[in-house]
Amino acid sequence: MAGLLSNFRNTIILSVILALVMAFGFGHSPHGFDDAYFSAVFRVMHVFFGILWIGLLYYFNFVQIRVMPQIPAELKPAISKYIAPEALFWFRWAALATWVMGVILAYSRGYLGEAATLGLWGGYTPGSDMGFVFIGVGMWLATIMFLNVWGVIWPNQKRALGIVVVDDAAKAKAARMAMLFSRINTLLSIPMLVCMTMYQTLFG
Repeated sequence: MAGLLSNFRNTIILSVILALVMAFGFGHSPHGFDDAYFSAVFRVMHVFFGILWIGLLYYFNFVQIRVMPQIPAELKPAISKYIAPEALFWFRWAALATWVMGVILAYSRGYLGEAATLGLWGGYTPGSDMGFVFIGVGMWLATIMFLNVWGVIWPNQKRALGIVVVDDAAKAKAARMAMLFSRINTLLSIPMLVCMTMYQTLFG
């Protein structure tokens, strides 16, 4: 068992296999393998990628950005050349996968239009369409965060980490820009999570 757990790839493969067994088991619920079943599968994928994305966002903001000034100069290249690029790979692709799976989930559940228009799709009905306002706000906040990752944070991180070669002044400016937009995403993440999770409990 220790040999299995010491290999990250094998650990993830086994975890996915166990998850697939569980998912197949849910196909024997009263729903069977109907539309609700596949919506549940989409939700699992949306939540998994969301945990990976937001978890790395919190790692960057709760740990790396705060601790970097305390790291001796001779040790910082280990972060910038090895840890940060790897973390940013999973970070940006998890952001994309989270957003795509969220759109697919909303479409499969039949509320994509209502959520995207904050309940105005087909005419707003006070009270009954309030849930679409909340889930729509959550979706738009997540969309802003996703666009920040690919449109601002990642391009600037490439300059800050030396993946794209620029002069020192441009590198410092890029690092600050990446940090500020990462903080914007941290700021938006908690209200986004409130909208997403409370909607599922009270309206979903």
